[in-house]
Amino acid sequence: MNLVTVDDITAAAGRIAGTAVRTPLVPCGWADRPLWIKPESLQPVGSFKIRGAFNAVARIEDAQRAKGVVAYSSGNHAQAVAYAAKVFGVPAWIVVPEDTPKVKVAATRAHGAEVVLVKPGQREVVAEEIVAREGATLVPPFDHPDVIAGQGTIGLEIVADLPDVDLVLVPVSGGGLMSGIAAAVKGLRPQAQVWAVEPALAGDTAEGLAKGERVSWSVEDRNRTIADGLRSQPSELTFAHLKSLVDGIITVTEEEIRSTVPILARKARLVAEPSGAVTTAGLLHHADQLPKGKTVAVLSGGNVDPEVFADLLKP
Repeated sequence: MNLVTVDDITAAAGRIAGTAVRTPLVPCGWADRPLWIKPESLQPVGSFKIRGAFNAVARIEDAQRAKGVVAYSSGNHAQAVAYAAKVFGVPAWIVVPEDTPKVKVAATRAHGAEVVLVKPGQREVVAEEIVAREGATLVPPFDHPDVIAGQGTIGLEIVADLPDVDLVLVPVSGGGLMSGIAAAVKGLRPQAQVWAVEPALAGDTAEGLAKGERVSWSVEDRNRTIADGLRSQPSELTFAHLKSLVDGIITVTEEEIRSTVPILARKARLVAEPSGAVTTAGLLHHADQLPKGKTVAVLSGGNVDPEVFADLLKP
């Protein structure tokens, strides 16, 4: 299976320039090691997803793109595809689970997309039905080389801003973000370690990497975690990247995730949704399992319902 290359990612960087924000590395002097946070919460859609979505939509031929795009998502990819469709002036149909945070659904509609709410586990089926009916193009959340290449631009920026980085921590779920960043970092700085972090309640990737093959967890099991953006499972394509490029993986508990959101708010002045907080949670609670050195934690997004955020901030 062909893996995404640094050249693919560099080309993607050219396409998304001016649309995706080149997020900074925020130094965290309060940590017990040299730590920088890469806040993708600063993107125009509040998460890293704009990178892969815009690159994928940009790669569709003009005539086909005019028929519209379809996406299924737990929320962040939904917003990103809707945003890209608005930029290109094409229709968008976005299929999301009924339990998607309201803030993500509202933001997706605000970009002009038609939002289709479905029961958990039905996203892919309904999305394919819309593709067949409308002749539109499916933009998957992670299982596509163009999406992976777009997400990998984060890795290019990390190495450019911190050339001697030793460790990069990345949330993992479907694996598109992890695949792209690992391809970029390993391609540019092979000696750096790239580790995945995921919720223990959705720990299918950790189990799969331990066994050397993909494993399947039920939707009900994966939906137990508060990290609603990390409830997917790797595809064959992303798992191939993970097996080849990722140095290790750790899991974090629900309490560790919950306790890290207010730490990021108060100490780093950053709003993190629970999914975006897992990397910092991994460092704060499992540093003994991780390599030492200059570390970058990717904060993947900040799209959290205000009520949930307020509850997490309570002492």
